[in-house]
Amino acid sequence: MRKVKEVLRLRFELRFGQRQIARSRRMGLSTVHEYLERAEAAGVGWPLPEGWSEEELEAKLFGQQPVSPRAARQRPQPDWKTIHEQLQQHRYLTLQLVWEPASPCSGRRKTC
Repeated sequence: MRKVKEVLRLRFELRFGQRQIARSRRMGLSTVHEYLERAEAAGVGWPLPEGWSEEELEAKLFGQQPVSPRAARQRPQPDWKTIHEQLQQHRYLTLQLVWEPASPCSGRRKTC
């Protein structure tokens, strides 16, 4: 369950900074920042209106978004078949060497 209510309380009632909230609630700083941004965009302040439950607050801030957004942000998978073939063809080839040509920051120059 999300800790949105507690984040809002710590921010507006106790005047905690975002880092303090993140440490005290054992959550990521980016999560605290996202909760506060969503609350501001939705016009939700503190104290919350009477009778608002955690579910109503989440519906107001997140809408129909699923609880776990990590599934939507998965990285694209490499072409494992091609990598396997390259590793079989070249005896001293490592995964790092296979990755370097595809990486924009490859080579000795660090221009990224």
